[in-house]
Amino acid sequence: MLIKVPSVANLGLQTIKVDIEINLANKGLPGFEIVGLADKAVSESKERVRTAIVTSGVDFPQKKITVNMAPADVPKEGSHYDFPIALGILSSVLEFSIPQKSLFLGELSFDGSLRHTKGAFLMALFAKEFGFTNLFVPKDSANEAAAIKGIKVFPVDNLPQVCRHLLGQEEIFPITYKQASENVSAPVEFDMKEVLGQEQAKRAMEIAAAGGHNIIMTGSPGSGKTMLARALPGILPPLNEAESLEVTKIYSASGSIPPGGSLITNRQFRAPHHTASLAGLVGGGSKPQPGEISLAHRGVLFLDEFNEFPRSIMEAMRQPLEDGHVTISRSKQRVDYPADFMLVASANPCPCGYAMHPKKTCTCNPNQIAKYQKRVSGPILDRIDLHISVMPVDALEFSDNQKNSEFLEPSEKIKQRVVAARQKQQARFADEAIHSNSQMKNSHIKKYCQLPKDVEQILTQAAAKFQLSARSYMKMIKVSRTIADLDGAENIEVSHMAEALQYKPKNYETA
Repeated sequence: MLIKVPSVANLGLQTIKVDIEINLANKGLPGFEIVGLADKAVSESKERVRTAIVTSGVDFPQKKITVNMAPADVPKEGSHYDFPIALGILSSVLEFSIPQKSLFLGELSFDGSLRHTKGAFLMALFAKEFGFTNLFVPKDSANEAAAIKGIKVFPVDNLPQVCRHLLGQEEIFPITYKQASENVSAPVEFDMKEVLGQEQAKRAMEIAAAGGHNIIMTGSPGSGKTMLARALPGILPPLNEAESLEVTKIYSASGSIPPGGSLITNRQFRAPHHTASLAGLVGGGSKPQPGEISLAHRGVLFLDEFNEFPRSIMEAMRQPLEDGHVTISRSKQRVDYPADFMLVASANPCPCGYAMHPKKTCTCNPNQIAKYQKRVSGPILDRIDLHISVMPVDALEFSDNQKNSEFLEPSEKIKQRVVAARQKQQARFADEAIHSNSQMKNSHIKKYCQLPKDVEQILTQAAAKFQLSARSYMKMIKVSRTIADLDGAENIEVSHMAEALQYKPKNYETA
């Protein structure tokens, strides 16, 4: 007897249909085999399926059982094939039919219950695109899949429950989508009004948030660099619908959506330690997984102690910073992950950290400082739009700010200006494949950032004086366009370009 149960395989962010073909033969010695380029987790399904069926109160058939996963030339990975395999065997024993236009996914426990399984959201997107109307998934993964409208998602607790449903004895009702109050986003740690002093740095953060620009902060320990970075999520605009779908796909593929999780609507803030591996940051592994730069897609990647990251890791970020995606190539698989993120980096000026301090004495010699700064290459710095020096706040100024903290501007007020600037950019780029000023290519700059003669003259003079590269020249135009958007101006003016040039890249004689 041959039974077919439809499921899916996830290859990176790509999803393809997999037919689980189960043949129960009366002839031959009893056995249980799985074929179709299955990995170790799929091969181990035999024991999970056998035990789950027995503990569910059904006698496991003493027949020669062969499971084929078609197409056979596509690698099958993960434990989510347990459910469709078990259902196919049970349909033969209990004599019920597999419903049409339905997909099945889930990992089994020994007691027959279904565990939370990654990839439910990707399967829901696939079902929507290819005309499947019903999804049977673990209860803890159902809300994640139900975020896609137009399909019925049936939350399954265990094997006996779904058998009774398919036999018409007990109905499972489709789940109604509910946005989770707590998802994968971390709470905002600081409000901008808690950052005392550092008005120029806060202004730079506002510009970075408004245009999606990369930013690097250089300053002595304790000057507030980390606090500024961790306050940044509080002024970022929420994800739009398209961006939300992109980010949720990545988190679903990586298994980072928790049980009962839903669509991700907030921009993510990722802060890996400087000991992170190349595969952990950029992505990879023998079975390619998204790295931190992809998990920060449409959000923020904060690299504290930037100079301490290995040179190989920083150089590997060159292409993603420029192109907004990363391609991971392996001998048997090639996966493309989006990686359009805001890079926020903080660095000390020297090994002891006090080269820029107005009062404390630096204990490093010039060779040590030069060697320390050379850890970050010029090409990486050239890809960062805003460069700021964060000086320590004087004790008197700190005290005054603390006393008058109620007059400091809160994150919510700054966020309103940022959202208004982003809305201008979305309207401007409505017919383009970009969303923010930082994503503009040269063709977009020529079309949307025509400079008046006096503005162009200032930029040309600055480029010659400070030896700006062609890339930095274009980035100054992008930053000035964002400043103009924050100002509500239609065109880039002299004041906008003058402010943008304050954040120009530093000279690289020692970098």
